[in-house]
Amino acid sequence: MNAVARPDARPDLDRPGVGAVLVSTWRVGTPERQRAAVEAIRKAWESRAWPDLGLLSYSVLAGTDGETLLHYSQWTEQQAYEDFVRAHRDDRNAEIDAAVPGVERVELRRYGAIHRSAVRGATGTGEPPAVVVIVEADFDPSGAGHREEWVDRVFDALDEDAATRPGSGGISGRFHLSTDGGRVLNYAEWESERAHEEWLADDSRLSEAWARVHHHRALIGGRVRRYAPALSLSAGA
Repeated sequence: MNAVARPDARPDLDRPGVGAVLVSTWRVGTPERQRAAVEAIRKAWESRAWPDLGLLSYSVLAGTDGETLLHYSQWTEQQAYEDFVRAHRDDRNAEIDAAVPGVERVELRRYGAIHRSAVRGATGTGEPPAVVVIVEADFDPSGAGHREEWVDRVFDALDEDAATRPGSGGISGRFHLSTDGGRVLNYAEWESERAHEEWLADDSRLSEAWARVHHHRALIGGRVRRYAPALSLSAGA
């Protein structure tokens, strides 16, 4: 089987059988190098057989900062990723590095399957979501249940938003818990970068519900970054 690119460059976020998600960040430096790296990734993967049925999809998103790439891959289990690293990763990375020298591989985090999700539906235009907002929240890993409680508070605040300002531009949110106990990742699809910026600037973000999110006792840090879907590969027939 060969790799096949999805036409909308988006993974199937509700794909059955996902037991593990790997998320990594590369820093490449410029928009031109972002595009070159995505094309190098495409060539490296499409020129080889799909590595293993334990890998369900591999997607790449280009940071709106013009500097970074985010990799989001779905696996049947964590061991399937370990098997891929041992047998298939190095030759692909070597080809990519030859095409785009100086790629900085910043971080790799391991997550379980989706913990909670909310889906509003299609965009108002009927087009695929243009922007993916990645929210990472870091927690003291020694406390049990804090991440789950925080996610529940986010959903309470989102429910309040839906009642007070519907149609804000948010399409969906999928929350993952890292296997090391220290992070929550929200993979959120939005209609546009501007819609997300306007949502962040809205005064209702200062509500008590959102204050309970931002000031959770176990929250020790976080960041928000925006990306555009660039490439999504899965096994062909």
